[in-house]
Amino acid sequence: MEPKKTPHYGYDPVLLISVMLLIGIGLVAVYSASSMLAEARYGDHYYYLKRQTIFCLFGVMLMILAKNINYLFYRKLVYVLLGSVFLLLILLLVPGLGIKVGGAQRWIKLGFISLQPSEAAKLCLAIFMAYSMSKNVEHMGTFLNGLLPHLLMAAIVIALVLLQPDLGTAVIIGMWVLILLFVGGVHLGQLLVLLGLMTPAVFYLISHTAYRLHRWWAFLNPWEDPHGFGFQIIHSFLAFGSGGLAGVGLGNSKQKLFYLPEPHTDFVAAIIAEEAGFIGISVLLILFALIVIRGIKIALNAPDLFGTYLALGISCMLAVQVMVNMGVVMALLPTKGLTLPFISYGGSSLVISLISMGILMSISRKAFDGSRVKK
Repeated sequence: MEPKKTPHYGYDPVLLISVMLLIGIGLVAVYSASSMLAEARYGDHYYYLKRQTIFCLFGVMLMILAKNINYLFYRKLVYVLLGSVFLLLILLLVPGLGIKVGGAQRWIKLGFISLQPSEAAKLCLAIFMAYSMSKNVEHMGTFLNGLLPHLLMAAIVIALVLLQPDLGTAVIIGMWVLILLFVGGVHLGQLLVLLGLMTPAVFYLISHTAYRLHRWWAFLNPWEDPHGFGFQIIHSFLAFGSGGLAGVGLGNSKQKLFYLPEPHTDFVAAIIAEEAGFIGISVLLILFALIVIRGIKIALNAPDLFGTYLALGISCMLAVQVMVNMGVVMALLPTKGLTLPFISYGGSSLVISLISMGILMSISRKAFDGSRVKK
């Protein structure tokens, strides 16, 4: 009797289903969180939902395209992609080109759309790191060929992101790079020294900027100024507390009624917690965990080191961003302007996240077809 064969779908079905469920939850959450705000600002309850739906459809199209492109193709484009991202990050700082919102210049106008280059920079840096680490795998333990070239490239991206300014994204990239370099074989001692040098730099950037200091004090004691710098996190607490086990019901959030600022973006998880409760947040985290676990499994089964490092880089970046966003809304970390992938309102974040998932699916096509020889 022949052994039962595992069906080969040409992609990872668990990964695809998890992503599509998150997209669906995200659209519902964006509408629920933003409908009153959209009516007040634009006279249209569906304003943010319609825009997010367009971003979603465009992102899904690109995800399908990325799934059907051999991921090895990106090795040939690595420097073109990096150069394009560097150019966008530099153009972002040119007066008149970059769009300034809330004191930060993080968006650039391209025709009728606005692009956040830092989102694309994270994916392009992941491609470069995978390319370079797989190329120098035998020398990753040395400083000159292992740590230095990857650190320099990451430092350029981080520096350009800091000029926007966007300390939160810069810290996320720094954390992710350290994880990836450790997995890639860089000596732990070198990484600890690097971490020791980064810590006072981050402390300096926080202590010499008023709004960052306010966020730090809000993290330590939000009740000291409940109507000022502690306002946002306190109302996030209230949303989580009101949600309880099963939530107050879809659409019944009170914190979205002009209490929690911009509830459809960085703090959308608080609205989900209020309306769907502990159960809803648990489902959300399980879906994210499934994506990360499948991503790591794809990395372990990839037929070459480039695929391994690329899948691992994408999975780690997603995991770090989700943990930081959830940590912020629950006051386990200081407030940062960081989206929750697939859920928060925002075209650049959603589209780049979906492209990343398409690349993961492309790697999975090779990972589970029997070709397991690492090169």
